[in-house]
Amino acid sequence: MEETRVLDLGPVGKTLAYILLIALSVSMVLPFLWMISTSLKPPPEVIAWPPNLIPRAPTWENYIGLFKAAAFDRFFLNSIIVSLLSTISIVFTSALAGFVFSKFRFPFRDLLFLLVLMTAMVPLEVYILPLYVQMVKLKWLNSYQGLVAPYLIMSFGIFFMRQNIGHSIPDELIDAARIDGASDWRIFRTMILPLSTAAMSALAIFAFMQAWAAFIWPLLVVKQQGMYTMELGLGLFQNRFTIEFGLISAGSVVSFLPVLVVFLLFRRNIVRGITLTGLKGT
Repeated sequence: MEETRVLDLGPVGKTLAYILLIALSVSMVLPFLWMISTSLKPPPEVIAWPPNLIPRAPTWENYIGLFKAAAFDRFFLNSIIVSLLSTISIVFTSALAGFVFSKFRFPFRDLLFLLVLMTAMVPLEVYILPLYVQMVKLKWLNSYQGLVAPYLIMSFGIFFMRQNIGHSIPDELIDAARIDGASDWRIFRTMILPLSTAAMSALAIFAFMQAWAAFIWPLLVVKQQGMYTMELGLGLFQNRFTIEFGLISAGSVVSFLPVLVVFLLFRRNIVRGITLTGLKGT
């Protein structure tokens, strides 16, 4: 077996490494702490100078006013519906396409997979206009299907699942199932999906975050406030001359909670899923 070598940094190197990691951790956590702190501050304290991290007179008025000022419960529900539909669709289509590209042999397979990878390099802004025109023709403006349309398939998810299925599930296991008379659909349903739960959990986090944080596309296809998502709803508190920082911070905290819940639910599988995806090449 190949011996694994561990880099010995020495006492000074370890100390510097710990200091660097702590500094990076604080720099990532501090904005979230500041957001939560601002959401609990009354308006005079939000703009006070010098600013203070811990609220002197904490209040829940920003959270109460958040739902009084706008239909944030409706915005929250819209974001949940769009994100769940997107996540379910991406996980299923990515697993299915990953299974096909990794375990089937057919003409132009590699070329088709290359075309899928090429679409990952094309940002939404490049094809957003023809996509909008298509939504107009389908009469999908101000609808859930219009909101979720660009987020039903993820090319990165197909690559992610192809790598995972190709490296973690042996061909012999699938051949044995075929000898026993199992159809390809049954193999996918009873073998591929159960053995790919770690990778699908990791992909679910990426897909949910992508749909939840979408802003440009909902801004384009939604004109009625009843169909606003959380990201659009937060923009209601930014006026031409004033910004209601307390309400925006409270809304940001509420918007962040579902992403945190999804991560906590799948946190045990995300590292394993990414590891099993493999860096061994395609």
